Amino acid sequence: MFTTPFPWRGGNQFTLHVDGEHYFARMLDAINSAQRSVALEMYLCASGEVFTRFRDALIAATSRSVSVRVLLDGYGSSEVVLADREILLANGVHLHIYNPIKLQQGLKNLLRNHRKSLIVDDNVAFTGGAGLTDEFMTDRGNERAWRDVMLEIRGPAVNDWQLLFDHTWNTLRQPLKSYRMIRINRSSDNNMPAKGRVVTSYGPQAHYVLQSLYKKIKAARERVWIVTPYFVPSWNLRHRLIAAARFGVDTRVLVPGAHTDHPTIRRASQRYYAQLLNAGVRIFEYQPRFIHTKVALCDNWATVGSTNFDRWNVRWNLDANQEVADINFATQLVTMLDADFAESIELRSCDWQRRPWHQRLLEWFSGLLERWSGWLK
Repeated sequence: MFTTPFPWRGGNQFTLHVDGEHYFARMLDAINSAQRSVALEMYLCASGEVFTRFRDALIAATSRSVSVRVLLDGYGSSEVVLADREILLANGVHLHIYNPIKLQQGLKNLLRNHRKSLIVDDNVAFTGGAGLTDEFMTDRGNERAWRDVMLEIRGPAVNDWQLLFDHTWNTLRQPLKSYRMIRINRSSDNNMPAKGRVVTSYGPQAHYVLQSLYKKIKAARERVWIVTPYFVPSWNLRHRLIAAARFGVDTRVLVPGAHTDHPTIRRASQRYYAQLLNAGVRIFEYQPRFIHTKVALCDNWATVGSTNFDRWNVRWNLDANQEVADINFATQLVTMLDADFAESIELRSCDWQRRPWHQRLLEWFSGLLERWSGWLK
């Protein structure tokens, strides 16, 4: 287990790719250009057009004598058919399944690897919220494709993503004793000034993603913007958002509207809205489609990755995010989020207080289910 977060590293370049048609193309280009190694770690995967594209690219890489390792979660990849798995194995891809579902494991089945990363040649890495499913495919006229982002990383931070993957891959055989550096390309460090740090989660006592976010919310003076598809915030997160708003910081939360894959979670989250709205936190519900993005921006500091910022995620999931401290990258995020806010409905405290009784009942019932899941935690 990692006992501390990774260190901050300068000399990186971070590029944000929005929607599947852009980030899938970049990820596939990287795999197709691989010369030495490919490491792919994914939670949500399902057989279909997107998975087939990646499967074929990975197989083509093995034909070039590239070492290809794929780590899929036992639950998140349950819709990858056996034929696809056998094709990967038959063509030289090294495939591991994290925590396969087994009845005799009981509650241990809830422990999931929720990370999403791709590392190629120790030279470029990708992380974000997207999975290898057709729900994220936007280049076939799918107007309801899930909205998400993936972050392209170049520079020294790539080493830490590789180290994190290696540690998870070998988790039971080679426990981590110290950070080590893997070969990197330093030739263009002077042209890549951005600072970055990889942060991870290993349960609530080592959830560096949230611990870091809490500190940045407290220190923020201009803005605190959070985007999450499943907003079931802990008391700690609610307290910090409320404190920031009362301090005069532009505090916003962007969540899904009617388009969501978990309506019950959306209803459960809504029972927190009144408290937050009354304190000055601005809440926006995204309208065009399901927003699956997982991003936070506090002044010019950002975190992008697989973390949903909800209580279930904190307790049961392995997650990892890339932190970025760079004004140019913050500007990229502001541009994207301004467009997302413009396509959202902002909830008002006075209107929210007038919502109908049946909606309040649904929130109450959904809250019971969420609290029951909290008991499991």
